[in-house]
Amino acid sequence: MYIAMNRFKVIVGEENAFEQVWRSRESRLHEMNGYVSFDLLRSPQQEDYTLYASHTVWANREDFQAWTQSEQFRDAHKNAGKGRPLTTGHPVFEGFDAVSMEAEAVA
Repeated sequence: MYIAMNRFKVIVGEENAFEQVWRSRESRLHEMNGYVSFDLLRSPQQEDYTLYASHTVWANREDFQAWTQSEQFRDAHKNAGKGRPLTTGHPVFEGFDAVSMEAEAVA
């Protein structure tokens, strides 16, 4: 498994707008080989920003890399950076190869 995360520092007061951008876009992730799941995570508000992380799980690093070079990726990101600023800067990418994973059924 490979986990790809982007961390975003969202300007205080712009959280709803930021979340709406993610809810309204068509990601096309489901079209990609090796795609497992996606979550948008929000931390508690800090003094000057709210930290969000996009968290995508892939079967392996190669499938994630294929996503980043795909037409689907270009299409999903075509409007990134348009409109008023919602973040304090560019996202920070972190990629992880899973060493150990355990899943438990959610009731």
